[in-house]
Amino acid sequence: MIFPRQCKEIGIASTRPCGDQVYFLSRYLIHDSPPGFEVLEVTPDPGGKGLMREVTGIRVLAGAGETWWYPEKVQLHDRALLVRLASESGKQCTIFTGIDEHTTFVCDPDPSLFQKVAVYDVIPPRPSLSACIRELEEAGMFSELDISFEHTLRDISQVNADIYPCRASGFVRTLDADLLIGGERVAGCLTATQFLRECYGGGFDVTDICPLSMVAEEPFITRCCRKEREGIGIYGGKFGAVVHWGASPYEIFTAVKDLLAGWRGRK
Repeated sequence: MIFPRQCKEIGIASTRPCGDQVYFLSRYLIHDSPPGFEVLEVTPDPGGKGLMREVTGIRVLAGAGETWWYPEKVQLHDRALLVRLASESGKQCTIFTGIDEHTTFVCDPDPSLFQKVAVYDVIPPRPSLSACIRELEEAGMFSELDISFEHTLRDISQVNADIYPCRASGFVRTLDADLLIGGERVAGCLTATQFLRECYGGGFDVTDICPLSMVAEEPFITRCCRKEREGIGIYGGKFGAVVHWGASPYEIFTAVKDLLAGWRGRK
């Protein structure tokens, strides 16, 4: 797969204001030829002077029939998205225009080169971890990590229970607002179990809805309301990251970055 890291390495060759010379930082050219766009790899003269250099080498990476220009503007720093879109194009090379008008391309896309991370979260209400990761990804925050995410969400409203965790989730009867009489079926977690024991004693059937209990793949990231579970490590035999229930976008980004460093360091 050829996917330039920086847009400054890519030039657009539709006119020739300096003849056959190219900008000294250029490594690739998108050439507007009569049959259509083609993508070239070029070598500017390393011994040249000034901004514009003679070309000492040129190679066609994708011809006009093998190249497609994606019609919509995209976030160029969302590398996983661009590789996926390029894979779906059916062409050897796909050219993209960024929302900032810069240009890049992906040749011979290979999504398998991106490390997949499993994300586990619950609804309702908003799955704040999963949603935040999607927002960070769309903003291009994970550009340098070569990472993709697979989201698994559990709808806790489908749990057969009489009592749910809190009113914020929109449930009618909840632990944080209603008095229990005993014998109720509770959708909860370790914290809910501790709360029930301290306030009521026993006599409740609790179904575990903690996202950490959902983990089936590694590396993973999930969230939990227990402070002592935060961090990077082995949970239930799987390597992953756990952030607190109300983790900030910065904390989530840092956890993903540390998770990847730890995972790749183990190999």
